[in-house]
Amino acid sequence: MVTLADYGNYETAWCPGCGNFSILEAVKKALVAGRLQPRQVLFVSGIGQAAKAPHYLNANVFNGLHGRSLPVATGAKLANPDLTVIVESGDGCHYGEGGNHFLAAIRRNIDVTLLVHNNQIYGLTKGQASPTTEEQVVTKAQPEGVTSAPFNPIEVAVAMEAGFVARGFSGMVDHLAGLIQQGIAHPGFALIDILQPCVSFNKVNTFAWYKKRCYPLSEDYDPTNWGTAMQTAKEWGAKIPVGIIYRNTRPSFGERVGRGQLVGSAIDTSVIEGIMRSFH
Repeated sequence: MVTLADYGNYETAWCPGCGNFSILEAVKKALVAGRLQPRQVLFVSGIGQAAKAPHYLNANVFNGLHGRSLPVATGAKLANPDLTVIVESGDGCHYGEGGNHFLAAIRRNIDVTLLVHNNQIYGLTKGQASPTTEEQVVTKAQPEGVTSAPFNPIEVAVAMEAGFVARGFSGMVDHLAGLIQQGIAHPGFALIDILQPCVSFNKVNTFAWYKKRCYPLSEDYDPTNWGTAMQTAKEWGAKIPVGIIYRNTRPSFGERVGRGQLVGSAIDTSVIEGIMRSFH
């Protein structure tokens, strides 16, 4: 039987009041609820405050380059389909530097779960605008205000018919834990965009700002209806829906390709030697 204690309890490097604390708690709860042992899970992260989250867990972890965690996760999942692969980093890492990999993962429908800590700012590098920062917000790097329109990851993911698309809020821990558990269980690519405050650098989208606007989708909401999901994905401002916004049953990349796994397979060294000799 797996417990929260199995995933450890560590001192963090986050600012007091950061939404990352609640997200870490929700992740642990989801893993325990899903009866996943630490040895069964691989976390792949990039660079940033959000990317540190797996460092504070007893689990397999690969900490890679900024924006490049999804390619590593893809390789790990295809090599070992029995492994539960979770990718975790921030909005800048995944929607900025890693934006092309985000789109590719949706297209392929890789069976990994993507947790994006979306605080609408770059936190580790001290507060410049990220792809999700709203227009006219003033930052150190944009002293006259942001002029680019914000990226809507939910709308893009639904438009591309990603397998599982959800939005959570760090101030609703149990609700978020449930979303993460369902995302992990989904047989295909799962995006969970998690709204969270950055108490140091984002003075607009604060905990109170999110708390006032975020509301759970009703029980009669149908996440399999693409048209309704597109309208829901566009909803932002006075009210922000959280929950499973869209879901479908597209076969995953592994199901379509079906070439088996590399982990545990016998290695024919003669083939490798022949390849190496061909380069001489």
